[in-house]
Amino acid sequence: MPDTTAVIIGAGQCGLAMSYCLAARSVDHVVLERAEVANSWRTQRWDSLRLLTPNWMTRLPGYRYRGADPDGYLDARQVTTMLQDYASASGAPVLGGTTVTSVRPAAGDGYVVQTDQGVWRAPAVVLASGAAALPVVPALSSAVPPAIMSVTPACYRKPDGLPPGGVLVVGASASGIQLADEVHRSGRPVTLAVGEHVRMPRTYRGRDILWWLDASGVLDQRYDEVDDLVRARHVPSMQLVGSPGRTLDLNALTAAGVRLTGRLAGITGGVAQFSGSLPNVCALADLKLNRLLDTVDAWSGMAGERPAPTIVRTAPLSLDLRSGEISAIVWATGYRPDLSWLEVPVLDRKGRVVHDGGVTASPGLYLIGMPFLRRRKSSLIDGAAADAADLTAHLASHLDARAGSSERRAS
Repeated sequence: MPDTTAVIIGAGQCGLAMSYCLAARSVDHVVLERAEVANSWRTQRWDSLRLLTPNWMTRLPGYRYRGADPDGYLDARQVTTMLQDYASASGAPVLGGTTVTSVRPAAGDGYVVQTDQGVWRAPAVVLASGAAALPVVPALSSAVPPAIMSVTPACYRKPDGLPPGGVLVVGASASGIQLADEVHRSGRPVTLAVGEHVRMPRTYRGRDILWWLDASGVLDQRYDEVDDLVRARHVPSMQLVGSPGRTLDLNALTAAGVRLTGRLAGITGGVAQFSGSLPNVCALADLKLNRLLDTVDAWSGMAGERPAPTIVRTAPLSLDLRSGEISAIVWATGYRPDLSWLEVPVLDRKGRVVHDGGVTASPGLYLIGMPFLRRRKSSLIDGAAADAADLTAHLASHLDARAGSSERRAS
């Protein structure tokens, strides 16, 4: 049973950022990865996907984008290459092809990490396996007629992979609007089921909206500065597309010919039923957008032209999935972590890790890479550096306290 000081589980941007910060403090560690560095970027992204953040925001500890297109957006292949190069340049001790099968408390203190390649023991473990390990598909999907293809964004690659005919996209956050747009552009009729969403223009007052959110400090807002942290951690992803100057919102989709409906509420006898709350949902998204832009304007001391309100036309309340109108459904309904191997009592009744900014109640067990972990930008690549630095400082303090206790016991 090899020993090390810290085990990091996952070699995505957050695991590699933690590795860099631990190495800077000379903390012995290993990074366990079930496949290869940046595995999800290799295997769970559609062909045309690009980051929602501009290249200048591609920053990690000891690394920042220095290419010729700072205002562009990396595609999945480029992100994979970037993370590979980052792992190599930083000398991250990654063990690929190593699947973690359990993490449990060790006798005394510390943890035992069981893998398909052997067992590790360490006083500290960092859970960096990501927030988007498994697609979330609602239970009502079981009522979809068998003739209709069901696919999630993790399996979707391009429109040609879908059968001919109409497509229902369920979910109108970043993935949903992008896939609705791409599939519609392929010539297929598209219906988009819209629930709660975060409307966001790609540019505002001549700059990328994320420039404003970064410069004004909105993205640096800390988890202990918000009134409703649970709510903040479950806000849908921003309606953005990685294309310079192009705003892809519900108005743009409607103008292109995508049919909007309300939230998919149920499927009975092969008929899909949709909520009638679409006007209210869109009005709420518009209200929140304008509040955000108020914050930007207050910071800059200048006002800008606001996006037009969302136009809501009469939306169908039902759709017969047996009619042949719909041949495929894309479930853009989010992701969840996969921590089925975690045998430490830090999970709530929904299987989510209970933590305080990534610090769990189990000494030496940390979490990184979750929405609003420590800052509003925690789920972005750009958020990994600050979160990793904070958690590394806490981890180092834990190790110091542990060493002090051992010395006192020995004396």
